[in-house]
Amino acid sequence: MYDTDVLIVGAGPAGLSLAASLATRRIDAITVDALPAGANTSRAAAINARTLETLEDLDVSRRLVKAGLQLPRFTIRDGRRILIPIDFSELPTAYPYTLSIPQSATEKLLLDRLTELGGEVHRPRRLVRIAQDEDGATAEFDDGDTVRARFLVGTDGMRSTVREQAGIGFSGGEFAESFVLADVRLRGEAPDDQVILFWAKAGLTVVAPMPDDIYRIVAPLPDAPEAPTAGLAQQLLDERGFGPGRTEVPDLVWSSRFRIHHRVADTYRSGRLLLAGDAAHVHSPAGGQGMNLGIQDAIALADALSSTLAGSDAALDAYSAARRPIAQQVVSLTSRLTTLATLPAPVRPARNAAIGLASHLPAVRRGLAWRLSGLLYR
Repeated sequence: MYDTDVLIVGAGPAGLSLAASLATRRIDAITVDALPAGANTSRAAAINARTLETLEDLDVSRRLVKAGLQLPRFTIRDGRRILIPIDFSELPTAYPYTLSIPQSATEKLLLDRLTELGGEVHRPRRLVRIAQDEDGATAEFDDGDTVRARFLVGTDGMRSTVREQAGIGFSGGEFAESFVLADVRLRGEAPDDQVILFWAKAGLTVVAPMPDDIYRIVAPLPDAPEAPTAGLAQQLLDERGFGPGRTEVPDLVWSSRFRIHHRVADTYRSGRLLLAGDAAHVHSPAGGQGMNLGIQDAIALADALSSTLAGSDAALDAYSAARRPIAQQVVSLTSRLTTLATLPAPVRPARNAAIGLASHLPAVRRGLAWRLSGLLYR
């Protein structure tokens, strides 16, 4: 006896995308989440072209584009000097840009679509225990309730209970430096059509426009404060951005700090238990790949579950075999970018000079555009 075909644990962007995709296929699914409400902070804020392509069949892409800010350019700079210009506008896609939109807005639009399709998220419900057999999986929750499903999917984040109870390893490590994240308002030299990655002698800083005239600042520090201030954001821009006096921070909207892990699950499948999103891979935010990769996992998994429930069990093994190498490639790319960004101060001028030389090669610029847009993984 089954309560549902698919039980989804975790209602972040990957979990909501999976639930909505299954709903469009009329596959019965239950979605649960441990939190009493969805994300109310911006966190991940970039959606790439491949993700927008992937979400078209859910009728979500047009809604995201309407709510977000289109950024057709990405530049790597040393102060005011452009080291590498990357132009997405010539890419063969209906979405030749990075879409800037807060994660809270992305989750709301995905949840709205799931609700339209007749689905819902049951919360707060914390997973306590899983048991699986040849025919399905049984989940026990903190309220004493149990759910029996043909398949159970963990989209429950980096500290995934599903992954841990499935006994799946999570190989990788952690970068030593902590990172500042601040959403601010800016005046002065602050382009609104591009993401800028400053590689200064003092260190890296990312400046990215967001809707409502807000800019995101991300920067590594040896010991970032728990609640970065507007003054710290100003200091980072003066030391690592366009230079003192060129960009002003009149207002801090939200701030946080975080550390970067780079890990990939040893497999995305253990019998009737499956992984997607941050439960399967975590990595540096460099290049804005994390949430995008998770949403793409979810849509691929919906395809595989649909095939399996129709009688083709091999589709789930194929899902794991196809998606895991992509995560490994992304982890490798973002780790290299983060390593370059956090090199010791004495070697940073040499790094910047080498990047400047590489920028003259069209193949380098084109290759980065294809990777950052996600189109490489079509």
